[in-house]
Amino acid sequence: MPFLWGTAISAHQSEGNNVHSDAWFLENGTPTAFTEPSGDACDSYHRYEEDLDLAAKLGLNCYRFGIEWARIEPEPGRFSLAELDHYRRVLEACHARNLMPMVTYNHFTVPLWFAERGGFEVADGADLFARFCGRATEHLGSLIGIASTFNEANIVLLRKVLPRFATEAAAANARAMIVAAARRTASPGFSSMLFGDPDKISTVMLDAHAKAYAAIKAGPGDFPVGVTLSMQEIQGVGPANLAHSVEDTIYGGWIEAARNSDFIGVQTYSRLRIGDKGLLPSPSGAELTAAGYEYYPAAVGATIRYAAKHIGKPIYLTETGIATEDDARRVAFIRDTIAEVRACIAEGIDVKSYIYWSLLDNFEWTAGYDKHFGLIAVDRATFRRSPKPSARYLGAQARANRL
Repeated sequence: MPFLWGTAISAHQSEGNNVHSDAWFLENGTPTAFTEPSGDACDSYHRYEEDLDLAAKLGLNCYRFGIEWARIEPEPGRFSLAELDHYRRVLEACHARNLMPMVTYNHFTVPLWFAERGGFEVADGADLFARFCGRATEHLGSLIGIASTFNEANIVLLRKVLPRFATEAAAANARAMIVAAARRTASPGFSSMLFGDPDKISTVMLDAHAKAYAAIKAGPGDFPVGVTLSMQEIQGVGPANLAHSVEDTIYGGWIEAARNSDFIGVQTYSRLRIGDKGLLPSPSGAELTAAGYEYYPAAVGATIRYAAKHIGKPIYLTETGIATEDDARRVAFIRDTIAEVRACIAEGIDVKSYIYWSLLDNFEWTAGYDKHFGLIAVDRATFRRSPKPSARYLGAQARANRL
């Protein structure tokens, strides 16, 4: 398989009108932690061929996207053949453009009915997720190139280290949102992955990954199945730093889960500096991205080396990117992170891809449409796509295959 150059996208963040999902329900309720609802997003549900054309014309050979569980199984046990056929057409369109389709079975959002019954805080949630994965694979597996069960499966554990909200008032508002959602659905166990109990959710998701892996590998199709993790570089500062403790917290059982999979998807954006009391702020004078974290491309090399040492499976860099209004900084970030990947390959590490987040300026969860990671700008009124210089830069690197 050639080295994969691609971009990543998720269903909820780009497709629009994901009306049967937990996220849609929370975005459109009161109170809400979301600054605005996702609405039409980038309308990629209808415009996927245009998006794939753009990716292919840039010179990329991989497209990472998600299939939306809430569309495919909007009610428990009722699978929509129309929606499965839709994703089959997306896969066929990838192949028609020589784009390797890398499929994510779950990118944070779940069907509303699943959230109402307790989501991944309830043990049999693992079985229901595996059932979905098996049914989706029956319909789509012959066209899938690579797949991951979860996107950033450890994101709930990362929340135990990073401040989830800028203020206590915002955190209280998020808690009130879940209470209100439970009341509106008459479901005292309402659970959404991004806002639920990290320990309960991680335990069930580990079981769900193992069961989903087996369901997907049952076929049809014969493709690598792995899991992607949020793997920010963890740097200890000072002699009594808590870096190892933070590593244990963030990864939980996911390093072992990755060892038992076909590959590990590394998703890295910056570093975390850890002192003797936990997370430290960015150094004074450090450049910050528009998302508020430190501009630190070297983290990509560090996490790839960490994965090679501790997991020992083929490594796909499935996400790295930068939120910025200055596209020149995006070009610099891509240049510097590609250099990190190149250095790791030169050291003999089996790195198989460079996938940038994201193709489009899309819906960034609680931040709404305010944070721009995309290689391509999207007009919010007309959906017109406008490639940025960074898109052409990444495309030139891909065409030259300079790794």
